Amino acid sequence: MRVLVTGGAGFIGSAVCRHLVLDLGDTILNFDKLTYAANPASLAEVASSPRYGFRQGDVCNAAQLKAAFESFEPDAVLHLAAETHVDRSIDSARPFVETNVMGVFTLLETVRAYLASRPALAPGFRFLHLSTDEVFGSLGDQGHFTETSPYQPSSPYSASKAAGDHLARAWGATYGLPVMVANCSNNYGPRQFPEKLVPLIILNGLEGKPLPVYGAGANVRDWLYVEDHARALGTILARGTPGETYAIGGRAERANLAVVETICDLLDDAAPRLGNTPRRDLIQFVTDRPGHDHRYAIDCSKIERELGWKPQVSFEDGLRETVRWYLDRGDWWGPLRERYDGQRLGRG
Repeated sequence: MRVLVTGGAGFIGSAVCRHLVLDLGDTILNFDKLTYAANPASLAEVASSPRYGFRQGDVCNAAQLKAAFESFEPDAVLHLAAETHVDRSIDSARPFVETNVMGVFTLLETVRAYLASRPALAPGFRFLHLSTDEVFGSLGDQGHFTETSPYQPSSPYSASKAAGDHLARAWGATYGLPVMVANCSNNYGPRQFPEKLVPLIILNGLEGKPLPVYGAGANVRDWLYVEDHARALGTILARGTPGETYAIGGRAERANLAVVETICDLLDDAAPRLGNTPRRDLIQFVTDRPGHDHRYAIDCSKIERELGWKPQVSFEDGLRETVRWYLDRGDWWGPLRERYDGQRLGRG
């Protein structure tokens, strides 16, 4: 399969690129703007492969997209390019609307024109649009999101992703594009930009800095190891049905405070502080994020039942591996900390 991956230098995107090239033998073109959260170093394992190509470009730029499609001639698109950090969307929503709404529109129109000029490709072509469970809003203490859950976004980020989802489905219904949508839960794992909870706590803990926890730390997330997610997306791209939505979760609900405490304990075991002072002492409860959803949890029965995918990495094993990776790979995250040292964002 020849797959054009947008946002392939990001956290999830780089995991997908590695999986498609190394595990599935696909040929891919990574189309990425290289924003602050992108890191070409995450693609070192595939950079020299003849099945991997890179083209810098913006999904909002129709001319750049058209040139990429015409030169690469993909038979599938995996759309991951997005602004993703909720706190940044609170501080400045415009980049989220531009990339997550207008970028989806521009890409859909590019695909529509591309297939109109190559009708022989249309029957087997696939367009997989990646979204988030945050579009569904907040759950109570019980229940799970499914593919049919109503949309109720709470942040500028989730609202922009919801808009992109609606555009993708509408272009499928109106123009017959072979669109599939995937809504995933919270990803974690190696190579994640250190503004997100897990790498932020790991790196602050290593440096003896405060470990900020929003509110009382009671907000619950369903945690999905990024390599499991990459396998799910590859599975949907290969065997999913156009017009369908697939919910991808890790079946690993944890309160934020519990996640932070577990990271503290793993760091204490692997890299004890001077005097063996427990890192839990560094935890600081801070003013909660505006509009902070209480709980997310995904029922991923559909993708398990219909496509045979299941998460393979437990939260305990995945988090242990993630901590170990950050301990070993200061060469990867060191330059990122120089331009983002963990300062609070999204105060509203």
